[in-house]
Amino acid sequence: MRRFEELAWSETPRGEISLRRRIEPTLTVDVYEVKLGDEFLMSSLFTVAEIELARLGLARAKGEQLDVVVGGLGLGCTAKAALEDPRVSSVLVVDAMPEVIDWHERELLPDAPAVVRDERTRLLLGNFFELAASEHGFDPDEPGRLHDAVLLDIDHTPHHLLHPDHAPFYSVDGLQRLRAHLRPGGVFAMWSDDPPDADFCALLEQVFDEVEAHVVAFDNFLAGGQSSNTVYVAV
Repeated sequence: MRRFEELAWSETPRGEISLRRRIEPTLTVDVYEVKLGDEFLMSSLFTVAEIELARLGLARAKGEQLDVVVGGLGLGCTAKAALEDPRVSSVLVVDAMPEVIDWHERELLPDAPAVVRDERTRLLLGNFFELAASEHGFDPDEPGRLHDAVLLDIDHTPHHLLHPDHAPFYSVDGLQRLRAHLRPGGVFAMWSDDPPDADFCALLEQVFDEVEAHVVAFDNFLAGGQSSNTVYVAV
């Protein structure tokens, strides 16, 4: 039995990106992993917090017919979880890497069919941070469109960024520009690999009325014991 299979590989301006599937011998399950250069970006073994990002964020959203933006497609976990909320009428997923969108359109990932076959889904090739900072917002087909929730999972943490160009977003001005694309009472939720950051919470509190930092614990099958991520929710 093959224990490792490279499903896709591409050269990008940020380095080599690859999608691979392997058998985890301790669990005998298929594990899907994404690498960018020498850095592991994500693993299907650890998706609890990405799913909770959608659930915790949308739990604070009010009303029906919710319009949702997901920043970062990744393995599709957050988008799929958002689509499972029956109040959601549209999910616009923004990703800067055409390779990742291609993987989903080719249904190379387990959650891809549930995402791409849902008529409420649109996959948009674009820079989330540039769109957030723009006056026109996230939807190029409807400039100025407002959304009920924005769910972000791109950088590792507010301080450990995939690219230095993302840094202006993590400021009062950057977050105010984002909030301008939300309807009144709209929700911004964000995943982070670090424990709750008091400085980032204080930053959010300068822009939003209510801020929560949820610690999401999950079993770490490789290291043993539990690990955790943080989901910030701001309204």
